[in-house]
Amino acid sequence: MSDYIAVIALAAFIGTIVVWNVVLKRNIGESMTAGFVVSALFAGADFLPALWTGLLSGLMNEVTYAALAFVIVGELLVRVGVVQRIVDVLSSMIGRFRGGSIYAATLGSALFGAVAHNGAATAATVGSITIPWIKRSNASGETAATVLGGNAGIGAVFPFSGAFFLLLAFPTVVGDLSSNDVILTMFIAALWFLASRVIAAYVMIRKRGVGAMDPADLQPLRRTAKAGWSSFIVLLAIAVPILATNGSSGEAVTARIGTEAADTIPVLFWLPVAMLIPGLIVGRRLLPKTTRAWWDFLGDVSPKLGLVAVTMIAAFSASEVISELGLGEQLAPILERLGGVPTVVAAIVVGALIIVIAGPLSTTGTIAAVGGVGYAALTAVGVAPVAAYASVLVWAASESASPPGAAPLYVAAGIADVNPVKTFKPVIAYYLIPTFVLGVLMAVGIAWVP
Repeated sequence: MSDYIAVIALAAFIGTIVVWNVVLKRNIGESMTAGFVVSALFAGADFLPALWTGLLSGLMNEVTYAALAFVIVGELLVRVGVVQRIVDVLSSMIGRFRGGSIYAATLGSALFGAVAHNGAATAATVGSITIPWIKRSNASGETAATVLGGNAGIGAVFPFSGAFFLLLAFPTVVGDLSSNDVILTMFIAALWFLASRVIAAYVMIRKRGVGAMDPADLQPLRRTAKAGWSSFIVLLAIAVPILATNGSSGEAVTARIGTEAADTIPVLFWLPVAMLIPGLIVGRRLLPKTTRAWWDFLGDVSPKLGLVAVTMIAAFSASEVISELGLGEQLAPILERLGGVPTVVAAIVVGALIIVIAGPLSTTGTIAAVGGVGYAALTAVGVAPVAAYASVLVWAASESASPPGAAPLYVAAGIADVNPVKTFKPVIAYYLIPTFVLGVLMAVGIAWVP
């Protein structure tokens, strides 16, 4: 047993999370904390030192800060109506075309998800706007709910979701990848994910005879563009720190300011700042105006902020403990045995496992349970680390399209006033299966990610 103590600790960590979250119905932050404590127990007499060292590691990790910063920025951008104005522009641009309401819902879900990173919130917010549009475009309520539920998971694939940060914290990933390695990767992966959703929308529109938007729902492009053009600046601002730290443009910046200066402040610090400053300028009229209003806003955000903080700290703390127990050395011989398995077979098996687990769990819960193990299994058969990382996140994001446990699907069905059971088959056909296939294509190198 002592030869594989870290592997056993990892299994206990995962098992504790699943039991706490699925069986006991506790939130993911509490589940991760319980898993961290259980993993530290395997240090034996060094339990308290391991607990303390792990906790310090979690508290000092820059990714913990970044996750919290993006929660605040995302909530502010939603509050000031950035996404609402962008959806209005999209509806004016494409609403007159056949199925324009479904395309607007698909693109709107991607844009909202890129900011909010929450499936249920995406289904509720974008759905409240676009589901009435879809139903007035010669489409059924079941079609509308399927579209919003199926698209709700895209936020988990975009940087910088909780799942994005959580997978980085896993002990099997920490030694291979940093946040800088996968930011551009996940933007490209998210575009692949979005492309699969657009194709699903195209097929659905043709098969179900969805028409153009009701003229009463359309606003002139001149009006929506005048009100919403500045909101696109917030999304474009993300490109500035990414271009400044990646590729030839990043090399030019480094050459100008020096390597030491470039490494002083990580890109994860600049990204939320790059979104926040233009967001505050664009949405200044809708910002809280008084101290009391700001206090109320922080009160609304604090539960989510606390949950993210606890989840991130527990994840990195457990990662430190399990790594110190010798996980890398103990996993090596186990993973080497997978070397003879064809890559495509390993991808199909790992993808199927993650998607099945994503049914009852949230995306974050799925990553906490099997994300690190899935990543290790893929890299063991020769999948590039960035491709393995992207594939695992894509499969875990199937949560919104994995009935019967898909919470966003029930939210969308409630808004559309339909029986959610009627959406199960179409959401599997149009969204769940394509998500599985996309992850496999990424793992084998057909769907390229940098």
